[in-house]
Amino acid sequence: MTTLPDPTAARTPTATTDATATSDAAATMRAWRVTGPGEPADVLRLDEVPTPVPGPGEVLVRVRAVAVNFPDVLLARGEYQVRPEPPFVPGIELCGDVVALGEGVPAGERGIAPGARVVGSAVGVLSELAVLPAAAVRAAPAGLADAEAAALTIAYQTAWFALHRKARVRPGETVLVHAAAGGVGTAAVQLAVAAGARVIGVVGSEAKAEVARDAGAEHVLVRGDDLAARVKGLTGGAGADVVVDPVGGSSFEQSTRCIAFEGRIVVVGFASGEIPPVRANHALVKNYDVLGLHWALYQQRRPDLVDAAHAELSRLAAEGAVRPVVADVVPFEDAPAAVQRLAGGTTTGRLVVRVAD
Repeated sequence: MTTLPDPTAARTPTATTDATATSDAAATMRAWRVTGPGEPADVLRLDEVPTPVPGPGEVLVRVRAVAVNFPDVLLARGEYQVRPEPPFVPGIELCGDVVALGEGVPAGERGIAPGARVVGSAVGVLSELAVLPAAAVRAAPAGLADAEAAALTIAYQTAWFALHRKARVRPGETVLVHAAAGGVGTAAVQLAVAAGARVIGVVGSEAKAEVARDAGAEHVLVRGDDLAARVKGLTGGAGADVVVDPVGGSSFEQSTRCIAFEGRIVVVGFASGEIPPVRANHALVKNYDVLGLHWALYQQRRPDLVDAAHAELSRLAAEGAVRPVVADVVPFEDAPAAVQRLAGGTTTGRLVVRVAD
């Protein structure tokens, strides 16, 4: 499970759109819409809808690619923190081209200008065109293909803030990454290696191990009851200095048993579906920190920090130090099947929907 995105939604197109579409966009477009709560393959429908128009502080983007995230599954099931009234457009992360700027959006700021290739995150982008808040749109790294760029924002921003803002990772430290073959996991592995850390990755099955190794993990462990003992064995008994945990449940509990003196456990999600208790007495006796990370709050309250992180991620991408692991790119027409695959919990890396070339 990835960290949930900014709940500020991309404007879901409806039949009551009261403005004229820009000359660069068609009067209507295709969009996948959730018709009611249920499994993604059952409730997603491809509809012809009016093209949205950017209002003040908004940007209209012609979508190239949409990365599939676990919140898309939750949106379809009606379990997401934001619950739009059906029918609504899911999708939270894209790469595309700016078509038009709304009132008050300065051209050129943060690389946003008509014709610019950008990345962005907001609920409601699984469509041919999407309107997003300008604050959620940034220039796409030139060295990344559309599918890779679409998968950059949420996972890599989450991993960046976990490692650098929260854990303050230092060169030479040992970083334990749970779900190391997933979106946030592979991002955390790559970024920890780029920071000079030693990485131990944890995966759900041996079939996923190679993905974590390719991302840069020095050791890869398959999740099991003896995880804490194995981590201690690999660290000479010291334990992990930093833990990045998007899983929760037993993974968190095992982490508390192998965290180092002055270690930091960063909680970024609960893909297991189980929210574990934090035992304050245990943290006190073993002298470690438990840190929560909700990346969307940075987008809302400290967008300057998000801009700085994006600039650093773009630099690392240009140097080849980070690159989103895209497991598969599917046609726009197959979007429901892609979201359903993610719901099954067997995917590695990222699934991306190609909307336009």
